Amino acid sequence: MNRRELLASAGSGFGMIALASMLAEQDLLAQSPGTAVPGLSPRAPHHEAKAQRVIFLFMSGGPSHLELFDPKPDLQRLHGTPLPESFGPVATRRNVERNRLLGTRRVFRKHGQAGIDVSDLLPNLAQCVDDLCVLRGCRGVSVTHPESVYLMNTGSILMGRPSMGSWVSYGLGTESQNMPAYVVLPDPGGWVKGGAPAWGNGYLPSTFQGTVLSGGAAPIRYLNPPAGVSSTQQRRTLDLVNQLNQEHLHTRAGDTELSARIAAYELAFRMQSHAPEVVDTTRESQVTRRLYGLDRSETAEFGLRCLLARRMVERGVRFVQVYCGDTNGWDGHSDVDGNHARLCAQSDLPIAGLLRDLKSRGLLESTLVIWGGEFGRTPMTEGTTGRDHNPHGFTMWLAGGGVQGGQTIGSTDAVGLRAAENVTHVHDIHATILHLLGLDHERLTYRVNGRDERLTENSGEVIERVIG
Repeated sequence: MNRRELLASAGSGFGMIALASMLAEQDLLAQSPGTAVPGLSPRAPHHEAKAQRVIFLFMSGGPSHLELFDPKPDLQRLHGTPLPESFGPVATRRNVERNRLLGTRRVFRKHGQAGIDVSDLLPNLAQCVDDLCVLRGCRGVSVTHPESVYLMNTGSILMGRPSMGSWVSYGLGTESQNMPAYVVLPDPGGWVKGGAPAWGNGYLPSTFQGTVLSGGAAPIRYLNPPAGVSSTQQRRTLDLVNQLNQEHLHTRAGDTELSARIAAYELAFRMQSHAPEVVDTTRESQVTRRLYGLDRSETAEFGLRCLLARRMVERGVRFVQVYCGDTNGWDGHSDVDGNHARLCAQSDLPIAGLLRDLKSRGLLESTLVIWGGEFGRTPMTEGTTGRDHNPHGFTMWLAGGGVQGGQTIGSTDAVGLRAAENVTHVHDIHATILHLLGLDHERLTYRVNGRDERLTENSGEVIERVIG
C-alpha cells in the first residue's frame, strides 16, 4: 500500500467513526434483538439536576387566573364598569374589550407559611402552597385554542413541531425499557382542541411521540396477546419480523419511521409483561385511594389518572401528561364560576393527593409537576357571567424537581388583563423546565433542513427565581 492509499483508507475510517457517532446521537444505529429499545436508552443531561421526570397537569380550555390564583381588589371595585381607557387597546376575540368588567364571586385567603392567595375553589391544593412556585405573569401569543395549545406544548403556534414531552424524551431517554418514555392521558370526555399534534414528535424521530393511554380498567388497548399464542411463540415471531425489518432498514439508513416501527414492536412486547402491573391500581391501599379521591364519584376518574401518573413515573416513565377537561373543558364563556366550580371539584383533591403522595414517597424532589392551561380569561365579561380567552396574562405553577416552592413570581395589572411585572413568556417557562431537568434549551437541538431547531425557537430565558 502506498502513502496515497493509506491516507485514503484512514480518512474513510475516520469518516465512518464520525458518522457512527452522529447516527448514535439520533438513535439511528441498528440494534440487535433483546438490547435497549432504539431511541429510549438513558442519556446524560447537560448539567446536574434534581428533576428526572415530569408530570404535566394540563387544564384544557384555559383556566381563569382571576377565579383561582390571582385576586384583584380593583376588579371587584370596578365590577360592572367599562375597562378604563388608561389600559389602552387589547387584542381579544369578539370585541369583548368593549364589555364591562366582571368581578369574581370567589373568596381568596392566604395559605401556607408564604401566605399565598388561593381561591376557595381549591381548598385541598391551598394546603400544598408551600410546595408551589406560582407564576402569575405568564404570557402567550394567540387568542384561539389550537394555536395556544400548540404554543404551550410545542413552543410554536404552528402545527407539526415536536412537543415538550418529545423533546424531554429525546434529550434524556427513559429510565425504563418496558414502558414508553412519554405517556399521555387524555380526558375521556374529549381530546384537547388541536388534537394529537399537541403530543406529537414533529420532525423528531417517531420514537419520541407521546403514547396515548386511557383511564378505567383497561388503560392500554390490545395489550394482551391473542388466545392460544404463547409468549415464546410471540417472541420468536417478533425476532423474525425484527430481523427482516433490520435488513430492510440497512438499505434505508435514516428512515426514522421504520426505526420507530421496529422500536414499537419491541416495546409493545415488553409492555405485555410489565404494563399490566403498572396500570393495576387494585393493590393500592385504601388510604392512597382516598388520597386521590377514588372513593368519590366526582373525583374518581381524574383521580385514577393522577394515580396512574404517579405509578408511571415511579417505574421510570420520563414524561406523563394528564389532561383535565373535555373538548371545552375550562372554557368558561357563558358561566365561568359554574364551569370552574365543576372542574375544581373534579381536580382539586386528586392534584393535592398527587403532590402529597409524591412527597411521602420521596419522589417529589425528583419529579417536576406542572399545572396550567393554554391561556387565562379576560377581566371583561362575555355575555353576563362568562369570560373570554386571555393569552396576555395568566397563571401557571411548578412544584418539586428542584423548584423553590412557597413563592409567587410576576403579576398581572390591576384588573388581571396583562402580565405586568416579571413577565414570563411561554418560551421562558419551557427554558426553565428544561433547565430543571438538566437540559440547556439552547443546546437541545435537532437539525432540520440545515437549521438547528429547538423547543424555545429563537428566545427564552431561564427564570432563575424558580430554581431552589
